[in-house]
Amino acid sequence: MPRFAANLSFLYQELPFLERFDAAARDGFAGVECLFPYDVPATELRARATALGLSLVLINAPPGDWSAGERGLASVEGRDGDFRESIERALAYALAAASPRVHVLAGLLEAGDERDAAIARYEERLHWAASQAAQSGIDLMIEPINPHDMPGYLLQRQDEAHAIVERVGAPNLKVQMDLYHCERVEGDAVAQLRRWLPTGRVGHFQIAGVPDRHEPDEGTLDWRAACAAIDEIAAATGWEGWIGCEYRPRRGAEPGGTTAGLGWRRDQAITRSSPSP
Repeated sequence: MPRFAANLSFLYQELPFLERFDAAARDGFAGVECLFPYDVPATELRARATALGLSLVLINAPPGDWSAGERGLASVEGRDGDFRESIERALAYALAAASPRVHVLAGLLEAGDERDAAIARYEERLHWAASQAAQSGIDLMIEPINPHDMPGYLLQRQDEAHAIVERVGAPNLKVQMDLYHCERVEGDAVAQLRRWLPTGRVGHFQIAGVPDRHEPDEGTLDWRAACAAIDEIAAATGWEGWIGCEYRPRRGAEPGGTTAGLGWRRDQAITRSSPSP
């Protein structure tokens, strides 16, 4: 069965951030991920995860001014210095917190911007960032994000992301394949993951139901087939990544709501462990 990581920026919203680690461990998660943990000292975050036997599997690099609408700096004109500072901060934090992956947000393509120029900046900066990350043994992720959730985001399709990774040519630059975004943009996420996972360029998965981004068992995403395909391809290729549970629980911040919504994961564990008739 694939390894699931609880996204602590989305799940257990009723709890203070560090207490979400305890809740994830109680619910049987072996890994956790989060968006921007920088308000918590990295050593404190690492100590909490270690004490609970949890692996911190992914964080995001600082995205610029999120409250002002920025969604990453990697492709934004005139922000090279800010981008480098964000990567240096992210890598120092990831190293101290023991996160082996950092997601680097591309940024928005503003009206009037030239896409080709933005892609060129993006690739140039990713090349530099990957070389910095390699010194710490950290993999960088780039993620296609759907335009419904993030209008104007530069990177939206799997083929675009894989082409960029190929052109940059850094072995520690990978694609973060969020099946929710993939299903919304391209449809048939299972076919897409069967196409792309065997390439060796997928470094991480995330999952949520489509279109409402609740638990995976709600909506059009065939999450069972997706998990089975990941299992099958991982067994054939040796892929050892994680699936981040980056969804908004149906019950929101209701106490115990995240836990109550985990029936999909428990059902899958029973199904996968049951002997064939």
